[in-house]
Amino acid sequence: MKLHYGFDDLSKIDWSSILPIIIPFLLVGFLLILIALVDLYRHRALRENVLMWTIIIVFFNTIGPILYFVIGRKDVNKHAIRD
Repeated sequence: MKLHYGFDDLSKIDWSSILPIIIPFLLVGFLLILIALVDLYRHRALRENVLMWTIIIVFFNTIGPILYFVIGRKDVNKHAIRD
């Protein structure tokens, strides 16, 4: 069993069989990031720590948007919701 692979081994991979598996995961991750950033931008006046949440969403690819939707959306200023 080979434990270490080099860059020359990447040329031996059959990418046409792997891409149909990888692309849906990449698309879902990108869509999740995009939706989280749009929600953060639309409600930036109501959210606290907008810059921090932007960094978390962008740099922690899949878990960042999930954390934003679970924790960050509760980070709302109570004074601005008197409508």
